This record gives sequence, C-alpha cells and structure tokens, in this order.
Amino acid sequence: MANIIGAIACSHTPTIGFALDAAKQQDAVWAPIFKAFEPVQQWLAEKKPDVLLVIYNDHVTSFFFDHYSAFALGIGESYPAADEGGGARDLPPVAGHAGLARHIGASLMADEFDMSFFQDKALDHGCFSPLSILWPRANGAWPGSIVPLQMGVLQFPVPSARRCYKLGQGLRRAIESYPEDLNVVLVATGGLSHQVHGERAGFNNTPWDHQFLDLFENDPETLLNMTHADFARLGGWESAEVVMWMAMRGAMSAKLHCLHREYYLPSMTGIAVALYENVATVDAALTARAIEQHRAHIAHQTHGVEELPGTYPFTLETSVRAYRVNKYLHQLIDPGFRARFLASPEATYDAAQLTTEERELISTRNWRGMIQYGVIFFLLEKLGAAVGVSNLHIYAAMRGQSLADFQQTRNAPGALYSVASTSTAGATNWDKPAAK
Repeated sequence: MANIIGAIACSHTPTIGFALDAAKQQDAVWAPIFKAFEPVQQWLAEKKPDVLLVIYNDHVTSFFFDHYSAFALGIGESYPAADEGGGARDLPPVAGHAGLARHIGASLMADEFDMSFFQDKALDHGCFSPLSILWPRANGAWPGSIVPLQMGVLQFPVPSARRCYKLGQGLRRAIESYPEDLNVVLVATGGLSHQVHGERAGFNNTPWDHQFLDLFENDPETLLNMTHADFARLGGWESAEVVMWMAMRGAMSAKLHCLHREYYLPSMTGIAVALYENVATVDAALTARAIEQHRAHIAHQTHGVEELPGTYPFTLETSVRAYRVNKYLHQLIDPGFRARFLASPEATYDAAQLTTEERELISTRNWRGMIQYGVIFFLLEKLGAAVGVSNLHIYAAMRGQSLADFQQTRNAPGALYSVASTSTAGATNWDKPAAK
C-alpha cells in the first residue's frame, strides 16, 4: 500500500522562486529563506519519496472564473510551469502520478467530496515556488512525481477550515488504500499572514503567525472553529488560504512530531516552513481490514458494471489514456477548426500528433471503435454534426445495424436529428449510408 511518510507546510510566495532563480542564496536579505528550507531538503533527499501530493491554489493563471471549483485534482501525466505574465520560469515539467491521482479522485468522490479534475494545465507559483526549493533537480530532472490538488480559495464562498480538514482525512484513506507500494509526502502551501490588496495591503501579524503554527501542531480543533473572517482579521485577507494547510493536517495523525520549523518575514508574506511526521501506533491487522473495507467502498457505485455488455464507462483512467484524441475532437466546436478539418483532415491530425490508430478511427468514422478506444460519445455526435451524420446513424453503427433496422427499434422510426445548428442542418444529407 502507499504510505504517508511525512508532511511539509510552507508558504508559496513568488518571493521564493524569484530569489532562487536570481541566485540570491548568499544575499543577506534572502539567505534566511534558503537556510530555513535546508533541513527539509535534506529530509527529502534522505527519505526519497516517490510522490509529493501538493496542495496549492492557482492565482488566476490556469484557472479562471468562467469555471471555478473548490477542489480540483490533477490527474494528468505531466505539468509544466505556467507563464504568469512575464514568461514561464526555466523549469522542466514535473511528472504526475496519474495512477495515484485517479485512485485519490475515485476515493474522494466515494466519500462524497464533489471533486473536479484537470489535465493539460500549467502550474503557477502556488506549486512551483516551494517545489523548486524543496526538491532540487539532478541533471535537470525532478526526483519524483507529484499529484497536484488545487483549491479555489480566491472567489468566495470557499471551503471552511473544517471542510478542508475532512478532505484531508479522506486523502489519508485514499492514499493508504492505494495498492502500489509508494512513499508519499504531503505538501501544504500558502500563507502565512499577508494582504496584497486594498488600503490594508502589507498587513502582517507575526505573533499570530507563531500562534497559528502552535495551534496547527497541537490544537487544530481551535483553528477548525475559526471563520474566514477570523483568519482575515488576524492574518490579512489573503492569509485565509491557510485553510489549505488544514487538509494536510487532517491527513496526519492527531499527534505530530515536528522535525523542523522556521519563520521569516522579509516583505509582504510571513514565510514559514515546517516538517512533520506522524506519531501513532499502527495495528497492522486493523489497518489492513480498514483498507479492504475502503477499497470496497470506492468500488461500490460501479460494482457490476463490467457485466453489462457493450458498455464502456468513461472513467478517469479512460480520460487520461484517451485525452489526446478527445481533445482533438473537442476542437470541432470551433468553426475555424471545423473548416480546416473538413478541408484537410490530415493536416489537423498532424498538428494534434494523433497516432495512426486514432487517425484511422476518425477517417473511417468507426463509431464503435472510437467508443472502445476511449472517445466519449458526446464528441462522436459533434463529429457527426460536422460531417453530416445524424445521431441515429451513429447509434445504428455502434450496434452493428443498418439505419433502417435500428429505426425499427424506436417508437418514432422516422426521427433523425443531430446537435448541428439549424444553419447547417439543411445542408445535411441524412440519406447517405452510415460509415461502418
């Protein structure tokens, strides 16, 4: 099983990444930052974890307010550094552990956390600022992989400290029930006291920062009873992002061993870094039984689906595996792409780097084959609308029937339709044979 071997709490201010990239390690102003992180670097180098689960928030970089989620889990295979307005940092992409991420996502959904999931998104300083100093790269390569958990803490209402703590409890169940042997370290980012907007910009409260760190380790229940207004009053409005730390705290044991703790306030944000290990007596038999029960809990809602013939659930695993071809077909909602696809499909295949199999599936309109490959149906109907094939043609082809035979199974045999707009429906030739 996967094992949580420790947890790190640290600020994610861009100050950290700036100082590192500018080689300020020996500068008197910046040196305390690097010295504070050194024991954690050494601990990570000694423990050599396989995966870091990084709890962070995006700063309106890769996530915008057209769709803003409370809990968004990265399930992709790689994450580059984001361009936040002045060019991306010179960092290589970090690998994602898609298998663990999918398991965590399924587990949290089973625990009734309404997760959203993302792939193909760059990560901003919320993740990479602390990651780049915590996990030095050897020969340009990161030491392991990550699972990023992005929390929407900028647009209120946002999750409470207690809700984040409960999410952390779910994270522990999820990680420890993962069947592969992995060593996992939790990294909670954000804070401490700071406010970066309005007339109160520049507010800090160092005594509160130290009190928060004491409570976080020894009395988290007091923090769970605090409101966002409480955190803002004591630490500044943007410091309310410390609720992300509570997700890490919830995943750890009730009693913690603090191996290292340091605090520094160079400018706008109280920069803290702390390293924790669990203090708990584990009963192996009880743990094993709990893990088996939780795995059954995760699988409960879809148990038996495998017995349904001709049924292909679109799961997180399918989404990651077939992401490229689904992303390609999703572009059919763009009129410009549709025109290029209809005029010269091979050029669009090349641009998307589709495999030979993917090109063949689309070119031959192999509707059943695309479903079996991992294309979700609602992109098939977009392809059908673009090329002038009705939904009924697609349904018939997936069943291996002619359109006429399939129509005889419907209450209204003559009904043909698609998602094409009325402006294009008149040009559709419904009478042409469906591709097999």
